[in-house]
Order: sequence, then C-alpha cells, then structure tokens
Amino acid sequence: MMAERAVVDPEIHVELLWFADCPNHEEARRLLREVLDERGIAAAVEDIDATHLAVAEQLRFPGSPTIRVNGRDVAPGFVDPGDYAPRCRIYWTAAGPRGLPERAWIEASLDAAADQR
Repeated sequence: MMAERAVVDPEIHVELLWFADCPNHEEARRLLREVLDERGIAAAVEDIDATHLAVAEQLRFPGSPTIRVNGRDVAPGFVDPGDYAPRCRIYWTAAGPRGLPERAWIEASLDAAADQR
C-alpha cells in the first residue's frame, strides 16, 4: 500500500526570506514547517536567500528571517521600513524583542489564508 501524498495547496503561498549571516533563519524554517505540519497545510515554502542587495531590494526584504503568507508579513501591524539592506530582523513580541516571529502570528496568517479559500 502506498502512502498518500499531500497535494500542495496552490492558494496558500508561503515565503521564507533570509540572509546568510542570520543566526535565526534555520530556526524560523523549522518553526514554519512545524506549524504547517501541525495544521495539515500542504503549502510549498519558497525559500529565498536575500543575501544580495539587489534581491533584497527587489523583494522589499525587511530583515532576516521574514515569513510572508500570500504576500503579507506574518507580523501584526507590519510597516514596510523602506530600507531593504540584508540584516537581522527584530520582532517586538509579547515576550520582548526576539529574532523570530511569534508562533501565533504564523498560525493566524496561515489560518486566515486557509479561510480565504
């Protein structure tokens, strides 16, 4: 008997943007995959290295790591800084400044995208 393969949901587009010197992007990748798996969401994750300034500017990269769902940053109230130089990103969480977005923000963004299907 063959295992069933999850069909990638084309209506949920997830991006993980990072730069090479970021100490948090591997943890962000793990956290994102964990949340997707727990929610049973079969979404392809576009893993984007924004180390080069031209890429960072083209993608309006606010810092590493950045997670977007259907083009929207997972951070509530996100305001585009207008400066896209590759650098670490600080998130202002309930626990204070952190190098990763809160799990609940990722969950809420994925749930909102799933609800819009």
